[in-house]
Amino acid sequence: MARLSPRDLVLLALLTVFWGVNWPVMKFGVAAMPPLYFRAICIAGGLVVIWAWARATGVSLAVPKGAWPTIVKLAWPNLIVWHLLAIIALKLLPSGRAAILGYTMPVWAVVFGLLLFNEKPLLRHWFGVAAAFIGTLLLLSSEITKLAGSPLGTILMLTAAAAWGYGTHLMRRNLMSMPTIALTFWMLVLTLVAVSVGSVAFEMSWWRAPTPLEWISIVYNMAIAIAFCHVVWAMLARTLPPAASGLSVMMIPVVGVFSGMLMLGEEPHWQDYGALVLILLALSTVLLPSRVRP
Repeated sequence: MARLSPRDLVLLALLTVFWGVNWPVMKFGVAAMPPLYFRAICIAGGLVVIWAWARATGVSLAVPKGAWPTIVKLAWPNLIVWHLLAIIALKLLPSGRAAILGYTMPVWAVVFGLLLFNEKPLLRHWFGVAAAFIGTLLLLSSEITKLAGSPLGTILMLTAAAAWGYGTHLMRRNLMSMPTIALTFWMLVLTLVAVSVGSVAFEMSWWRAPTPLEWISIVYNMAIAIAFCHVVWAMLARTLPPAASGLSVMMIPVVGVFSGMLMLGEEPHWQDYGALVLILLALSTVLLPSRVRP
C-alpha cells in the first residue's frame, strides 16, 4: 500500500486544518448570500489562483487528447455533485454537523469498493472505518433533533458524501498520467459552469455585492479551500486506496465542530470529546507504519 511521505503528512495536516476551519468560515459567507452564487465566486477566484500556481511552477494545464469524457466523469461525483449539494445543505444545517455528515465519505468509499470495485480493505482499515463511524454518530447525537428538523439538508449532505466516496475510486483509476494540478483545474472549470447555471436559474434575483465579512469568507475559500485544498486532496486520492485516503481526512469534521464552537458560539458536549478520541484511533490505522516482515 502506498504510504504518506513526510511532505505528504505536512500537506495532510494543513488540509485538515484549512478544510476544517472552512466550515464555519463558509457559514459566514452563506448566512445571507445565495449559496450557489457564493460558491461560484469562490470557485472562479480559486481557478485564477490555480492557474497562477501552474504558471509559476511550470506545470502545463493542457488536456490530453481524448481526455475530456473522462474529466467529465471524474468531475461529476468528486466536485460538481459535492459543491452543488454541500453548499445548499450548509445553508440548512449547523456548520459543524454539516461537516460531520460530509465526512461520512470513508464509509461510502468502503461500501462502493466492496460492491462495485471488488476491493478488500485491510483489516486495520475496517477497524478505522468502524471507529470513524461510531465517532460520527457520537458527534451527531447531540444535534439529532436539529437534524430531524432539517431532513432536506441531511439528505443533501449524505448524498454529496456518497458521491465523493464513489468519485474517490474513480480518481485512482483514470488519467493518472495527467498532472494533478491540471486535472483539478479542469474539473473545477466544469464545476463552475454547473454552479453558475444553477445560480442563474434559481438565485439571480437575489444577487448583490458581498459585505466585508462575506468577502473574508470568499477570499479564504478562493485561495485556501478551493485552490490549495482541492489540489492536495486530489493528490492524496490518487496516491492512497480510497479507504485510507478517506480515513486520512477524518480529523476535518472534528476541526469543523470545534472551530464552529469558537467562531459561532456552539457549546461542546461530552460526545464531541469521545468522537475526537475515536477519530484519532481511525487516523492511526492509516498513518501508523505497517509491520513489515523481513
